[in-house]
Amino acid sequence: MSKAIMVTGGAGYIGSHTVKQLGQQGEKIIVLDDLSTGFADNVLFGELIVGKTGDQELVDRIIKTHDVDTVMHFAAHTIVPESVENPLKYYDNNTASTRSLLECCQNNNVSNFIFSSTAATYGIGDGTPCTEESPTAPINPYGMSKLMSEYMLEDLGKACDMKHVILRYFNVAGCDPDGQIGQSTEKATLLVKVAAEVAVGKRPEIYIYGTDYPTEDGTGVRDYIHVADLASAHLHALDYLRKGGESTRLNCGYGHGYSVREVLDTVQSVNNAPIKIIEHPRRAGDPPELIANVDKIHRTLTWKPQFDDLKVICATAIAWEKKLLEKRKAA
Repeated sequence: MSKAIMVTGGAGYIGSHTVKQLGQQGEKIIVLDDLSTGFADNVLFGELIVGKTGDQELVDRIIKTHDVDTVMHFAAHTIVPESVENPLKYYDNNTASTRSLLECCQNNNVSNFIFSSTAATYGIGDGTPCTEESPTAPINPYGMSKLMSEYMLEDLGKACDMKHVILRYFNVAGCDPDGQIGQSTEKATLLVKVAAEVAVGKRPEIYIYGTDYPTEDGTGVRDYIHVADLASAHLHALDYLRKGGESTRLNCGYGHGYSVREVLDTVQSVNNAPIKIIEHPRRAGDPPELIANVDKIHRTLTWKPQFDDLKVICATAIAWEKKLLEKRKAA
């Protein structure tokens, strides 16, 4: 039997989907989450310990007590506008807490570390699909806090035997196809989540920021990846490390994009009803297009996405919003 996996932020959106897949695979899981944005109900497998990633005494005890050999680190603040307004909150929770976590891993000889990073490390980009070697130039504290954590992890990897995989997420969307878990974050900012909330009546309207980009329909284009496929990438990364793979950094996307209008059109089509859309000028710092070059992840892992379909992404998001409404009515 493999040793335990500690999943920080495992009660959150992406972490909980990964915990479900790990549990279905029979892994021994310890979830560490302070429940500031996560939900205990999302943890379908393993043991949930409520606490902070930066609490070194607690983390040290968990690793020792449960014989943790692998850490999957999701715990982070992720709201870009908030990071601009309150940068120290992000450097504290995302960067300083990661440093504390890494020290615990080093002190206890943890073998494998899988880190939840972001395409925000690339910043604006140059309009071509981002490779893992593309320049990193974050334009907000959220992206910078993640990039600083990447640097720490890479430097530590040169100083000890712990191997790591850094996964740079592009635009994560959709919810568990089985409908058991989903994105429940209040005041979410991700496009598909917000559009799904509008579709079920939770919000009155959705905004398009910028209709004059040099794209086919004038709106920004992004690489949207279904959360279940992203969770699966973590399991494949773990398998890669367990088989002796070297530390690496990988883009997580599909390698193609959809515009804001295409996403909203698909939400309306899947929901069979129009939603109210309001157009606004561009926001500072939004790139016209941000797409992943995914050659490296397919060369490195045996990962094969199963949900590369915008209709499926939107349908699972809407189904989850309807379920949340039913829960609220029943409460």
